[in-house]
Amino acid sequence: MIELPQPSTFAALTADPLFWAAVGIAALSGLVRGFSGFGSALIYVPLMAALFGPRIAAGTLLLIDFVSGLPFAIGARRTCDWNDVIPLAVMAAVGVPFGTFVLLFADPVALRWLIAVLVLGLLAVLLSGWRYRIAPTLPVKAGVGFVAGLGAGAVQVGGPAVIIYWLSSKSPPITIRANLLVYFVLNGAALLVAYTLQGVLTPHVLAFALMLGPPFWLAMVAGARFFRGASDHLYRNVAYAIVALAAIVSLPLFDGLLR
Repeated sequence: MIELPQPSTFAALTADPLFWAAVGIAALSGLVRGFSGFGSALIYVPLMAALFGPRIAAGTLLLIDFVSGLPFAIGARRTCDWNDVIPLAVMAAVGVPFGTFVLLFADPVALRWLIAVLVLGLLAVLLSGWRYRIAPTLPVKAGVGFVAGLGAGAVQVGGPAVIIYWLSSKSPPITIRANLLVYFVLNGAALLVAYTLQGVLTPHVLAFALMLGPPFWLAMVAGARFFRGASDHLYRNVAYAIVALAAIVSLPLFDGLLR
């Protein structure tokens, strides 16, 4: 059972000077999510984990991203490739409980380094221009999905595996974006169950999500409008640049600047 936050919880959050930095992070994440169909976790989680810790970052993003992304996923259902989405989503649901266990018991600083390494590693692969040339088999799809679910449960960074998978394909941006929108909502449903059972969704997390949700959603709508006139080149490169900056700034080495 999820315990609802008290009014005093909201007051304490707004009194924290770092709260307004969190609002900016939420808006930036939503803008990139709406534009590209991915990238919210790659920006939000490293920066929020640096300010408030991995549990707050993972729990709040799950609630915000799931609620905000649901209408977009419904709209994208007709242009996504269900033959790709379903196997990945099913195996991701299998991997989520294992990742949640890591979130609850791993060292927070070690998790933050892991987040940064995953994000920068993903970016290096994408910038290399690598693409797979043959149709992926079902075991490959299952493996990608499980790794994505593991990362999502641990640090809400389940994107690297599926982003590499789809961006390294020859699919057009509209299909890639639709696949990602639908996949992340399906994966979010599995994460909601796992996080609820493990007690990650505390009143503090719920209050934070309720306050950061509106700026995230408004920015996501704006990002979706920008996407309509974007070229393939712009679509890929804008997201890459912002993700790289977020990963570098969020390294524990720069805690003195963020706190």
